Amino acid sequence: MTDTPHSHVLIVGSGIMGALVARLLRESDPALRITMVDAGTPIGDAPGRHLHDLDDPGLWARYNERVATGIQGMYTGAEVVRKVPGSLTALPPGMYHALAFGEDAEAMPQAALAWNAGGMGVHWTAATPWPAGHEVFDFGDPAGWAEDLATARRLLAVTPAAIGPTATGHLVLDVLRRRYDGIGPADRRPQPMPMAVAATAAGPMPRTAPGTIFPALATGTDPAFTLVTGTLVTRLLVTDGRVTGARLRRIADGVDGIDGIDGAERELHADAVVVCADALRTPQLLFASGVRPDALGRRLNEHAFITAQVLLDLDRFGIGLDDLPLPRPGEFSTDSLWLPHNGTAQPFHGQIMNRTYVDEAGRPLAHSVGISLYVPFESRPENRLVFSESDTDLAGMPRIGVEFAASAADRLLTDRALDEVRSLAEEFGPFDPGTESALLPPGSSLHLTGTVRAGLADDGTSVCGPDGRVWGHDNLYLAGNGVIPTAMAANVTLTGAITAVRAARAVTAQTAQTAHRRDAARTAPRQKDFA
Repeated sequence: MTDTPHSHVLIVGSGIMGALVARLLRESDPALRITMVDAGTPIGDAPGRHLHDLDDPGLWARYNERVATGIQGMYTGAEVVRKVPGSLTALPPGMYHALAFGEDAEAMPQAALAWNAGGMGVHWTAATPWPAGHEVFDFGDPAGWAEDLATARRLLAVTPAAIGPTATGHLVLDVLRRRYDGIGPADRRPQPMPMAVAATAAGPMPRTAPGTIFPALATGTDPAFTLVTGTLVTRLLVTDGRVTGARLRRIADGVDGIDGIDGAERELHADAVVVCADALRTPQLLFASGVRPDALGRRLNEHAFITAQVLLDLDRFGIGLDDLPLPRPGEFSTDSLWLPHNGTAQPFHGQIMNRTYVDEAGRPLAHSVGISLYVPFESRPENRLVFSESDTDLAGMPRIGVEFAASAADRLLTDRALDEVRSLAEEFGPFDPGTESALLPPGSSLHLTGTVRAGLADDGTSVCGPDGRVWGHDNLYLAGNGVIPTAMAANVTLTGAITAVRAARAVTAQTAQTAHRRDAARTAPRQKDFA
């Protein structure tokens, strides 16, 4: 019989948050045994590599076609897929609507999950605007927050001005600055969008992905690190407030499996566990494991998503067709710009993506200004995930019910944003809001937060403390967007990364203490038996 495998740290989920935790743990201890488990399998030949950077022309073209819309919900295709397949084996690695997994998610129909190694981290646009104002959760330690934010930026390789501004992009920025300058501080005026990319002088810019954050995930060259894919964590093993490991079930052919996992369930023991499975599946796993604090699944949140596109009036701006910029090879837009939110005077996060359309010979035909506004919604306990005690989803996990609706204040702010989109778009050219803009269905941004939120006290309003440790459990930690307790206006990945930085620091301290106790027990003199 094969011995039960043991790891110092088990990380559930191989996306950006899991990779960040692994990277920081490895920096703290080169010999720490880390096991990372993901139910999905790799897309392409290397786990955790961004689809933008794949060598496969078909995968590359499909990704760029969908991401060019600027709508995250389009990563799963234009239509919401509700049909649930017969089994998990029918699903190739990729992104799927929660509805297609059998979840009761009609209240948030565009909500989706990544069923692949690398999670959402191989699909994301890499936009990394920094949090400010009501988005910040420093828990009374602004200096610590600033330090953790700086660490997250470093690990994500955030580039301040990645795509643009071109000469035409500067004209768009001039309009934005005329409208919005002076509302907030100088560092939050309209500007190029910060992005997690490797800046290059020419050609495509590689995106930060799990396999670049923690290279061993993609290369398999770290002897103390094991990646297990195609394997679902079905339950955490919990005894008296301490997690001893997890129950695993093999569901597909993956990479670097653990000895003895051959389709049947198997246990993996660990000194500490970090769950980074996303805002839907992290609370689902906790519920399945009997870890059910009052706040679990509550305060599900997402910003409303308004999108618009207007053709730039070239005559108005004095631009000729030959003056229009062309995107660098491997990129779909000429400029990626940012309109930061700034309090109640400008509460919306704006993403502006410019694009030049060309004919078959590559000659410019027109230039579009794509405008997306995110509208922050109130954090309310009524918006929540509900987990079934009896029904299961496609993966055999407790079925998730989604309860989500806009409050009266949310609806008023959304109406204001629709007016703002129309007014802004008309600055650039003729605009028909009926055909050239839309308020997208809930879930479309894929920026779900709040379902395992952090807090200062175990008072029923949070699932974990500021360091991600689950209340009432010695060695169970959470990281990711679900931990964010604030109402977010901007893209959430950089903010979610702060939770990974904090969790990794706490796990590092705990594993060091555990190792010290083991060493002390090993070296302590044994009592002689005088009986």
